[in-house]
Amino acid sequence: MHHRTPAEDRAHWERTADDMLLAVRPYATEGHGLIHLPGTASHNGVHSDGLEGFARTFLLAAFRLAGAAGADPHDLAGWYAAGLTAGTDPQHPDRWPSFAECNQAKVEAASVALALHETKPWIWDRLDAPVRQRILDWLAPMVGNLMPGNNWIWFQAVTEAFARTVGGSWLQQDLDRTIALTDGWYAGDGWYSDGLTGAGHRNFDHYNGWAMHLYPLWFCRILGDEAPAALLDRYRERLRRFLADQRLLVGANGSPLVQGRSLTYRHAALASVWTGALFDATPLAPGETRALATRMLDHFHHHGALNAQGLLTLGWHRPFRGVLQSYSGPASPYWASKGFLGLALAPDHPVWTQEATPLAVEQGDFSRALAAPGWLVSGTAADGVVRVVNHGGDHTDPARPHADDPAYARFAYSTHTAPETPGDPTVPGGSAAAEPLDNAVVLLDAVGRASHRRPATRLALDDTTAVSRSRAHWLDDTTWDVFGGPEAPYVLGPWLTVGSALRGSVEVRAVRVDGDPGPGHVLRIGGWALAVDSLPPHGDAARVENSEGLVSLVADVHGLPRVRIVPGSDSNALGALSATPVVESEGPVAHGTLHVAVIHLGGSDPAALPTVAGRSDGTALLADVTWADGTRDTIRLPAPEPEAHDSWKDHARA
Repeated sequence: MHHRTPAEDRAHWERTADDMLLAVRPYATEGHGLIHLPGTASHNGVHSDGLEGFARTFLLAAFRLAGAAGADPHDLAGWYAAGLTAGTDPQHPDRWPSFAECNQAKVEAASVALALHETKPWIWDRLDAPVRQRILDWLAPMVGNLMPGNNWIWFQAVTEAFARTVGGSWLQQDLDRTIALTDGWYAGDGWYSDGLTGAGHRNFDHYNGWAMHLYPLWFCRILGDEAPAALLDRYRERLRRFLADQRLLVGANGSPLVQGRSLTYRHAALASVWTGALFDATPLAPGETRALATRMLDHFHHHGALNAQGLLTLGWHRPFRGVLQSYSGPASPYWASKGFLGLALAPDHPVWTQEATPLAVEQGDFSRALAAPGWLVSGTAADGVVRVVNHGGDHTDPARPHADDPAYARFAYSTHTAPETPGDPTVPGGSAAAEPLDNAVVLLDAVGRASHRRPATRLALDDTTAVSRSRAHWLDDTTWDVFGGPEAPYVLGPWLTVGSALRGSVEVRAVRVDGDPGPGHVLRIGGWALAVDSLPPHGDAARVENSEGLVSLVADVHGLPRVRIVPGSDSNALGALSATPVVESEGPVAHGTLHVAVIHLGGSDPAALPTVAGRSDGTALLADVTWADGTRDTIRLPAPEPEAHDSWKDHARA
C-alpha cells in the first residue's frame, strides 16, 4: 500500500463508504424500505433481514452525510428518506416488521434512531409531518419493553432518547434502568461485561467497544443538556481507559483480535476508537487514531471482505460460516458501518489532518495483564503479532457444563491467527463435530473424544502469569452456543488446573490433573492453529510454518512426549487449509502430577526456549520458569477443593 497523505486518506474513506452504499442499491425493494442482500437468511427470517439491510446501511449513510455537512452527490438523503417513508407505512409492500413480530427489529431501530439524529437537518426536518409521526409510531412500542440483559438495553435507551428530542414516546424508568444495569456490568479499567452470566462478569469481547462504550456516549450526545448530570464525563472516562488497552490489541497487520462473537462485523471494532476522538475521550494522538482505523479498514478490504459485487460477505476475510451465529444474516456484516463513524468528524478535525503514526505494537514490545477480562497480553514489534492468553471470561454460566465455544473457551487468541471453527453454527447441529483442539488443554477419553473446558474459574492473575481451573466433561451434544444452548447429557472427568506464563512470543503452559482419570485418559495440549497453503508433512516436531513466515510451535517440557500436527479443512476463518501442532502424554495421564509445554507464535522460531523446573509446595504444584534473559516466573497450581461443583454430580449421566 502506498503512503496516503491525510487528505488522500479521508478521500479514500469517503470513496469506500460511497462504493459500499451504491453497491447495495440494486438489492433494495422499489420503495427502498427493505434491502434484500443475497445469501442464506438468518433465523429471524427474510423480512427482518431486509430491515437490517436498510437500517445498517442507513447508519453508514448518516456518518457520510454528517461529516460532509450535508453535501450529497449520491442523494443519500433522498434515497433513505424514501425508504423511511415506505418502511413505516403499514399498507406499503416495503413495510417494516413491528417489534411484536420480530425482536431483531429492536436492534435495527437503534441504528435508525441514531442515523436520524445525525442527519436531522437533511432528512428528519424535511420529512412530511405524517411520515415523521409514522416513524415515531413504529418506535413507540419500545417504551416499557423489557429487553434482554445485555447490550440490547441500549437499543431501547438510544431509541427513546431520539424520540424524546422530537416529540415521541419515552419513559424515564427505561432510561434509569439502562444506566443502572450498565454500571453493574462495568468490570473496571474500561471493560464492560456484555451483561452478566451466573451473576458474574464473564462476557468479554468486541461488544465492549462497539456497543457498551458506543451507545452510552451517543445517548448523551442525542440528549444533550437533557442527559443526566455527570453521565457524559463518567462514560468518557471509562472509554479513555479502555482505549489505552484497545490500542494494544491491534496487530501491525491491522487486524483486531480474532476473539468473541459477531466477528463478521469486522471493522466495527473501530467504533470505540472513533468514538474516543469524537467525544474527546481518547489517550491516542490523532495520528494514531487514524493509523489504527485505516490499517484495519485496509486489512479487511485487502483480504476479501467485499465480494465482486462490492457487498460485505459473511465471514472474516473470505466468506466463512464457521464464525457466524444463528442471528447472522446477509446484512449482518453492515454493523461494520460503525467502523466508518470517523467520517462524522469534519475534514479539518486533527484525526484527518495529522500524519499517521506507528501502531503500539510497532513502537516496541509490550506485555500487560488486563485484570477485567482475565487476559495476559504480549505484543512483539519484530513480527507485529499481538497475543492474548485467556484465563478470564468464557461467556458461560458456571452453574453447569457447556460445550466450548471456540471464540471464548480457548486459552489464547491473536491478531494473526483464528481458532478452528469447523462446521456451520447457524444450522442446528452444524458445529457438533467440532472438538477443542487449538490452544486447548483436553483429556482424550478411551475413544479419543476431547473434553470441554467451559465453565472455567479464574484463580490468579498477575503481571505475567495467570491460572484457571475447569472440570473436564464430555457432552452428548457438543454444538456450541454463545448463550449456553440447551442442556445436554454429559460425563464428568477430572479437574484440570492450567497456568500460563507469557513473555514475548512464548507461553509456558502448565497443567495438573486431579481426580481419578478414567482408563485411557490422554492429556493433549494444542498450540496455535495456522492457516496454510498446503498441509505440512508428518515430522518429529510439533511445528507449523505458513507462507507469511509465521511459525506455530509446541514443545514438550514435562510429560508430553508425543507430537502431532492436526490438519484442518475449511475450518479456519483465515484460510481453506489449516494446521495445529499438539503434544500429548504417552499413555494415561497420572493424577496430581505436573505437565508442561511451551507454546510459541511468531515471525520466526524462538531464539531460545525457557527452562522449567517443577516442585511442590504443600498441596500446590509449582513450575519455576527461567527465561533466556534470566527473568523468572513461577506458575502456582493449587489443588482443587473437593466440594467444588458438587451440584453437577446430580446431572451426570453417561
